Amino acid sequence: MLSKRIIPCLDVKDGRTVKGVNFVELRDAGDPVELGAKYALQGADELVFLDITATHEHRKTTIEMVKAVARELNIPFTIGGGIATIADAEALLNAGADKISINSAAVRNPQLIADLAANFGAQFVVLAVDTRNIEGKNKVHLNGGRVITDLETEDWIKQAENMGAGEILLTSMDHDGTKAGFDCKLLKKINEMVNIPVIASGGAGSKAHFVEVFKETDVDAALAASVFHYGEILIPDLKTTLQQSAIPVRI
Repeated sequence: MLSKRIIPCLDVKDGRTVKGVNFVELRDAGDPVELGAKYALQGADELVFLDITATHEHRKTTIEMVKAVARELNIPFTIGGGIATIADAEALLNAGADKISINSAAVRNPQLIADLAANFGAQFVVLAVDTRNIEGKNKVHLNGGRVITDLETEDWIKQAENMGAGEILLTSMDHDGTKAGFDCKLLKKINEMVNIPVIASGGAGSKAHFVEVFKETDVDAALAASVFHYGEILIPDLKTTLQQSAIPVRI
């Protein structure tokens, strides 16, 4: 059985790591390069950096951050935010990113998924999906969760897999920042529906939540932010707990 991955996520705004609850009320959590290096030393398997307010005006800043991260890290990392073209992705990959994460641009132009997969390989293409339950249906949200679409999450993820996405980063906005646990019901449904890796995101508040999500959903990875940023969970302690719970991890 493949080892389950633990992935700290760093939401970046204006060059700083931030974290909120349900995608709002952001507060500063530190320098992303320093945090990333710390997590690599602690035993994180991968990192995700999301420029949550990215626009083309921010692209140069993001590229410089990616270069700085690449110099400091010896583990894979994904960069997301504002990637809308092959050129955007190429610039970030050339700066040192191992994967790119796309969300809003892919919904607006699904062909982007196929084009990125054709140019760089499916393993480079992570589809980030921000979802919230609206009147009993899981709906895809864009622009950092600010825009509701008519797309149902399950349909969109299946379409993206068919177009060449290599991995799904699924964030439950209902659970995000609440520290009440992952949305295991939805994650299990999605993981059983696709044949590519699924990363669970949104709701981690304790080591028990990680044990629960791996045991109940069999996802490939679990991602969290604030519990790592503020030292509530240390990665070595988490991995020890997972190992003791018969969940394979890289120590």
